[in-house]
Amino acid sequence: MNQAVPLEDHDVVSGDAALTDAVAAFAGDHAHAVRASLAPIGVLAGSSEAIEHGRLANAHEPVLRTVDRFGRRIDEVEFHPSWHWLMERGIGFGLGAAPWTSDDPSAHLRRAAGFYAWGQTEPGHMCPITMTYAAVPALRMDDSLAAQWVPGLASTTYDFGLRQPSSKAGLLAGMGMTEKQGGSDLRTNVTTAVASGDEYRLTGHKWFTSAPMNDVFLVLGQTEAGVTCFVVPRVLEDGSRNRVSIVRLKDKLGNRSNASSELELDDTVAYRLGEEGRGIRTIIEMVSATRMDCILGSAALMRRAVAEASWHTAHRSAFGATLADQPAMVNVIADLAVESEAATLVGLRLAAALDRPDDPHEQALRRIGLALEKFWVCKRTPFLAAEALECFGGNGYVEESGMPLLFRESPLNSIWEGSGNVNALDVLRALQREPETLEAWLTEVGTVRGLDARLDAAVTAVLDDLADLTDLELRARRIASRMAVLLQATVLLKHGHPAVADAFCASRLAGDWAGVFGTLPRGLDLAAIVKRTTPTGA
Repeated sequence: MNQAVPLEDHDVVSGDAALTDAVAAFAGDHAHAVRASLAPIGVLAGSSEAIEHGRLANAHEPVLRTVDRFGRRIDEVEFHPSWHWLMERGIGFGLGAAPWTSDDPSAHLRRAAGFYAWGQTEPGHMCPITMTYAAVPALRMDDSLAAQWVPGLASTTYDFGLRQPSSKAGLLAGMGMTEKQGGSDLRTNVTTAVASGDEYRLTGHKWFTSAPMNDVFLVLGQTEAGVTCFVVPRVLEDGSRNRVSIVRLKDKLGNRSNASSELELDDTVAYRLGEEGRGIRTIIEMVSATRMDCILGSAALMRRAVAEASWHTAHRSAFGATLADQPAMVNVIADLAVESEAATLVGLRLAAALDRPDDPHEQALRRIGLALEKFWVCKRTPFLAAEALECFGGNGYVEESGMPLLFRESPLNSIWEGSGNVNALDVLRALQREPETLEAWLTEVGTVRGLDARLDAAVTAVLDDLADLTDLELRARRIASRMAVLLQATVLLKHGHPAVADAFCASRLAGDWAGVFGTLPRGLDLAAIVKRTTPTGA
């Protein structure tokens, strides 16, 4: 009846040419080992079993239980068994904090590639996995707290439930920064923190805290010295529950499998992390890592959307021909693939920088690159998801196609960890206060200068923009966009498929780029791009 068969029981790793290219480029001599570790993730992530668990985790949303049957306050969230199935495997694959305690020279790249592959199963459960990973660099600012928490966070065992932390085989972390009156303006936080011996007591309200069943949270509170970072356990070492009340779960557009909550803190036990009054600087280490996963998570969603769209159009006919053979659709699918491959390569390029902590260039590039690509990749994802959905026609608007879930999910990473303006302004802040970041960006794009005249001209235009110091904030998004695109072009020219790199430069760096998918110019090898991106099936 001219209906496409479902895309399932396929390998999302070996069938993803951009991913395998990135691993080969950035893992170097360890590429074979990284690919081998990704193999079981790829097979399971594309299986019908995983796809069904992803569907069920969203169909049966988490439920808040504030009290037990005797009226005692418990503040627990119940999840469907499919959520636990997904979490158990995600943590088991080492996608939590395991890289921080590994001696693998490509530990962070390996984890990033696995996160990208496994994230294609279901996006919501990746949030607690991200926060668990991201908490470690902040916790390491205090040797005692790191010794207490990092081993459990780095475990590959998923051990759900509120119990004494030292008794659990594995731990999960979360974060509580935003408050209703401030949002991204963290200096307006009003949660108070009062010293009590070696502890502090927090009182206040946290407006957005995802995964409230996690074991420990990094939270901001106000001391007399200013905003300070604290470690807040859900269960104390004596086995008693900390004074953390879940007010409600948020009714969200997407990410519905994940419990995002409002928390009330009332004389809650906390432990100071870092200096008093330096809380934002302390927790920014966690934010940098979560921004990394926002890029990877968006790239994963892009890849899932493009895989579904290219698969559908290869199996659906209209007007006397297969959709994938019709020139207008070829242009659309190729354009979607170009966007997806650029996001994948640049995300893994930045992840690889974490494996070289002593390299000044890598760390400066990571600093500016995370802000740039968090802004750009996450901004592009909703446009890509909408276009991929449209490739299905009316079928894509129906829930059972899976495309509405991807579309609802697509704006979230642009909002999390600093929305668009926050990241664009952070780019300006880095360029103005940390001159090594601009030098790192110039050095990186300079490695391909002379290979493509379109890139050379675009770099010159960006430098002209930066030389004009008037109205910089007004132009922050334009500057961030162009710098992000040029970093993507650089990675594609160095490590991507030639046809993809050519199409990217011909469209994204051209002065007349329409910005609409399916507007790649003539003379490009679009058929090669479509063939490369379309899954081969089981």
